[in-house]
Amino acid sequence: MIGALLLSPAAPARAESFSAGGVVSARAIAPAAPDPATGAALFGQSAPVRLERLEDGVPGWAARDGAGALLGYLGSSWELAGSVGYSGRPLDVLVAITPQAKIAGARLMRHSEPVLTLGISEADIARFVQGFAGLELTAPREALLDPAAGAPDVIARATVSTGVIRDGILRSARTLAIGRGLIGAGGGIDRLSYTPTDWPGLLAMGALAEAHVTMTEAATALGRAAVPVPPGPGPFLDLWAGLIDTPTVGQNLLGQQMFTQAVGALGPGESALIVISAGVQSPRGTEWKRTGLFERITVVQGARRHSPRAEDFLLIKKLAIAGAPYAKEISVFRLPAGAVDPARPFRLEITARRAAATGAPAEMVIGADYTLPAAFRLAPPPEPEPLWREIWREKRPQTAFTAAMLGALTLILFAQDWIVRRPRLWARLRAGFLATTLFGLGWGLNGQLSVVQVMAFVQSLLSGFRWETFLIEPVIFLLWAFVALGLLFWGRGVYCGWLCPFGALQELTNAAARRLGVKQIAVPQALHERLWVIKYTLFVAILALGFYSMQDALRLAEVEPFKTAISLRFARAWPFGLFVLALLGAGLFIERFYCRYLCPLGAGLAIPAKLKIFDWLKRRPQCGRECRLCEPACTVGAIDPLGRINPNECVLCLRCQVIYNDPGTCTVLKRRARAPVPTPPGDPT
Repeated sequence: MIGALLLSPAAPARAESFSAGGVVSARAIAPAAPDPATGAALFGQSAPVRLERLEDGVPGWAARDGAGALLGYLGSSWELAGSVGYSGRPLDVLVAITPQAKIAGARLMRHSEPVLTLGISEADIARFVQGFAGLELTAPREALLDPAAGAPDVIARATVSTGVIRDGILRSARTLAIGRGLIGAGGGIDRLSYTPTDWPGLLAMGALAEAHVTMTEAATALGRAAVPVPPGPGPFLDLWAGLIDTPTVGQNLLGQQMFTQAVGALGPGESALIVISAGVQSPRGTEWKRTGLFERITVVQGARRHSPRAEDFLLIKKLAIAGAPYAKEISVFRLPAGAVDPARPFRLEITARRAAATGAPAEMVIGADYTLPAAFRLAPPPEPEPLWREIWREKRPQTAFTAAMLGALTLILFAQDWIVRRPRLWARLRAGFLATTLFGLGWGLNGQLSVVQVMAFVQSLLSGFRWETFLIEPVIFLLWAFVALGLLFWGRGVYCGWLCPFGALQELTNAAARRLGVKQIAVPQALHERLWVIKYTLFVAILALGFYSMQDALRLAEVEPFKTAISLRFARAWPFGLFVLALLGAGLFIERFYCRYLCPLGAGLAIPAKLKIFDWLKRRPQCGRECRLCEPACTVGAIDPLGRINPNECVLCLRCQVIYNDPGTCTVLKRRARAPVPTPPGDPT
């Protein structure tokens, strides 16, 4: 098997900032260029290979060994497929394919994926990318995606990022193979259908290109020849040429036996070209017997020029088709993979040379333009659906679960006035929903939003917004869509108070601590308000640092414990776990300690929450003056001593609304209940 990727500490995948020093348009980023050592590793060579940049058609590189033999082609997934990770930044994979249309290997060159940078080991990435080596691009797409058929499966803890890598490798490899003629662009030539016909019928189909040059025309073109060509109406060269891969052409022209001999040994991406001629000019000549190259014959397609070699030649003595004209020479040439794309037009040139009395030989080029008839083309297969659609289809259960949670939360928030008048119902709904958020949405579906996604969204707006970037993870997309709308209706609390798995973990652990008698610490209001500055500073610092160095921004974003506690379920190095335990420990004494003072995501959501157009939380003039029960009961200390609710800090837990509507708790309602009912005038009682 061709050598596969080796991703070792000596050649690590680099998590780089693609916009160091400022915002750069994503399309302005150059693809990662391979070096000879990288090429050697991908193609299993012990010595460095020679790389040649190719710009015609599909850009990339050709790799050759020391003797000049073609090893295959390389291409960049960023250059060929525009692969972008969930971070919103380019994800560049170097893909290598062989002339046999197999993936030789791949190497992850550059990325800015948080989970690949700080959550998944290089060994995990290496095993995943290495698994693509040996896959045949001629296989159905389903086989290329099926782990049971040998395709590597995505990494469970990085499904989106590794899914993008997989999609980039397969799309880039297929694009390379099509561009270099290794596989057909859309099914290629129909090599099965057969319709009996005669010579005029083939010509009517456009199966053969023609060129006819008289002796008079040749005498004029070769006027400098030492031995003049005698003019006359006779044929200097009558030429017919075309591809015989389809049985309707090949079997009719040659008969079943010779057709089988001509095309039976063709490999992937190879075609058979027939050249039929009459007249005094021989397309073959005799020089090929000495040089091994048919120098008079050239197949031209764009910048490609190919002259057949002796080992690709098959002599045909006569045509089997009815109505064929006299033919002096009949030749079939094997066109190697990459020599010509049969689905695209090409030109066959026959060069006639005659020695001149002085100077260079007299020369004329006779050309015949060939286009594969539509009747001989296979219907192109449908384009593979975008990666995000494939993921949405595969994650229908997860999507349905998330949508159901969002629907339930919508009902809770719209019916909050009815719910908060029933404290037991509210308490059960609150605890049950938070448990579902933690165990189902968080640990079950990895539905944890992050400030990294905010950073990616802001940068995408400045460097080229792409919906596909945000659609490739349906659970996260649904959450963000709901949160964006919820910010207008309810503020940041719609996420922070109900849908954040780490917030749910803090609140549930604090509730358990209270039940066990852990004494809560009341932070003085002056200190409490000043500590808010920390999370806003962190948010601005992470956002700004992302424009300079994505890698540094991702490191600073580790102030978020979400990846360790939720996404990776504490499966990380001990310093990360210790940091999370310290935050949870502080939260046992100060409810939602992290949410209050350190969460940059909460700070980021609080800024657009200023646009909130409804005020669902009710207050009385006596709140904060005659009664201050809500202030110490607030989950995050969002109520000041005057009874005002700070919308930037409120997580919409509704605890204050339960107190507000409870006649057994609210002092205002108690006083009203105790007040004597005035007796109407004239009432005898």
